[in-house]
Amino acid sequence: MSGHSKWHSIKHKKAAVDAKRGALFSRLIRELTVAARDGGGDPNFNPRLRTAVAACKAANMPAKNIDNAIKKGTGEIEGANYEEITYEGYGPGGVAVLVMTLTDNRNRTSSEVRHAFSKNNGNLGEPGSVMWMFDKRGRILLSDEGKDEDEFMMEALEAGAEDVVHEEGEFAVYTDYTKVHEVREALEAAGCDIESAEAAMIPKNTVKVTEEKDAKSLLKMLSMLEELDDAQSVAANFEMDDELMEMYGGE
Repeated sequence: MSGHSKWHSIKHKKAAVDAKRGALFSRLIRELTVAARDGGGDPNFNPRLRTAVAACKAANMPAKNIDNAIKKGTGEIEGANYEEITYEGYGPGGVAVLVMTLTDNRNRTSSEVRHAFSKNNGNLGEPGSVMWMFDKRGRILLSDEGKDEDEFMMEALEAGAEDVVHEEGEFAVYTDYTKVHEVREALEAAGCDIESAEAAMIPKNTVKVTEEKDAKSLLKMLSMLEELDDAQSVAANFEMDDELMEMYGGE
């Protein structure tokens, strides 16, 4: 698997066993709160909240934490007022980068994002400068162990998937972003063990990063951005040889 899809998979698997569980919970709680604020506290009528609740359960978040976060969003409990801000820019090698954040301090977040870009030879752009290069879609990841590719593809399409990509031990199932929860539930009902399910920004086209110095700086920048407390997700439109990914992906 090449490019940001592999980078995403690596980071997801690290997060699943990361000692910084508190940071993961904080990120998930913010998403719960904003989803409930914008679409109501009933997951049955709020697709974004359904997806957020599923992610929290997958991370083994206690039910009380989930309930309290939803109540903060609906105003039943006092909580922080989070603002959604998306930052757009370019990383080394001309790679387009999106940083989706939820923050209660715009100045702090802007400063931290700008620092991550500038420190690694990247540049922040104006709103809309790279957003057009991405589509918002649902993405579900699961292992291919014990699955026949053709049979699974038919199963996923019947569950409502739009596309299935099979790469290096893993299936990536793509859906309409509003239906990611429905497709996840259908796949789980069919016996699939889901690794992650989310609404994500998927690049329409990719840029091949071949220079070692660009690869090193880009992966370091993406890592810095994803580790920011206010960052909910990071998307980028790059491809990279596995050798470079393995060489610098863990830094």
